[in-house]
Amino acid sequence: MRVVMMGTGTFAEPTLEALLIRPGQVAGLVTQPDRAIGAQRGSTRQVGRGMKEIAQAAGVPVFQPDSINTAEGVAKLRGWRPDLLVVAAYGQILSKDVLGAARLGGINVHASLLPKYRGAAPVAWAIYHGEKKTGVTIIRMTTGLDAGEMLAQEAIDIFPEETAGELEARLAPQGAKLTLEVLDRMQAGTVAGIPQDKSQATKAPKLKKRDGLIDWSKPAEQVCRQIRAMQPWPTAYTFFRRFGRPAQRVIINLATATQAADSRSATPGQLAGSGHLVVYAGQGAVEVRELQPAGKNRMSGEEFLRGHILKAGDHFGPET
Repeated sequence: MRVVMMGTGTFAEPTLEALLIRPGQVAGLVTQPDRAIGAQRGSTRQVGRGMKEIAQAAGVPVFQPDSINTAEGVAKLRGWRPDLLVVAAYGQILSKDVLGAARLGGINVHASLLPKYRGAAPVAWAIYHGEKKTGVTIIRMTTGLDAGEMLAQEAIDIFPEETAGELEARLAPQGAKLTLEVLDRMQAGTVAGIPQDKSQATKAPKLKKRDGLIDWSKPAEQVCRQIRAMQPWPTAYTFFRRFGRPAQRVIINLATATQAADSRSATPGQLAGSGHLVVYAGQGAVEVRELQPAGKNRMSGEEFLRGHILKAGDHFGPET
């Protein structure tokens, strides 16, 4: 079976590598255009070896259009004469013409237990909403957003302190394994799709920078989930507010929910500096274990306190 792989980032890389083990199976790779370093930092997609580099090392032709949904893009795909498109974290919704360029259409490797978390950032939103499990679903692609029939699905536990980046790295090889299983079943003619229950569908929209702004009035557990969910991008952040001084942006890298004396009477965002950097939340408190003030290196909460003698009124919160 001739396949064209379409994908970007570390979630897609194991699937491409698995397909390349079978000689002559991958007719081509479609991946996002090369980005400048600054633009790469503005993406939720982690980069490992690089899809382009993996394909070129194997002698597989690479196509990097700004949009695949053009006459040129469709013609390029048809020229490769694929039986199937294999899509993983490609970053574009595919048109009917693109899907029709392959004899069997396309399958998508999606990092959630569909129908939950349809969209561009399923791993982050699963952590944000406190899910205990997630997984990978292989679907037959349609023009609807992650709405096709399910061909395979497998669940894993989400670890208590796992970030979105760490969880995605664990899901990636699972996606590769399921993809090969589905391809084998397709070749044997034994693939039967299961329709998704639309009533259970939830959305996982693309992350924006503002999704990282911490609202300290939320419960401490929710704040900690947000911090984990926003890594590697856009990262969770707040502002250090001191009387008579400009607000200083601070990235929060690592934190845990904790108990703190008088948390019920404290104002959300209020800092407690009793050896550890503790921030009061709407319910409970958050111990900040690692943070990065603007223009500074990462540091522990204790190091932050040594450099900032707290005064009454000092707090974390929005910029204004």
